[in-house]
Amino acid sequence: MRTTIRLDDGLLADARRLARDRGTTLTRIIEDSLRETLARRQSRRAASKVRLPTTGGRGVLPGVDLDDTASLLDLLESKR
Repeated sequence: MRTTIRLDDGLLADARRLARDRGTTLTRIIEDSLRETLARRQSRRAASKVRLPTTGGRGVLPGVDLDDTASLLDLLESKR
């Protein structure tokens, strides 16, 4: 399909240089870049749908700091 897009002069120059360096066409560079951008968007969307199972507990116990890994390890060791 043929279409017209407007690109910043510097961006177009960079894309043309990249196409020349890779031995490919400007069209191919633009298509590949657009595909990569869309694929990243899809993967972020899929990653955001992750749901973690819970056990129905009452939350974090008093005095437990989830950001302090050393304390968490000590707490786990004391439960054994």
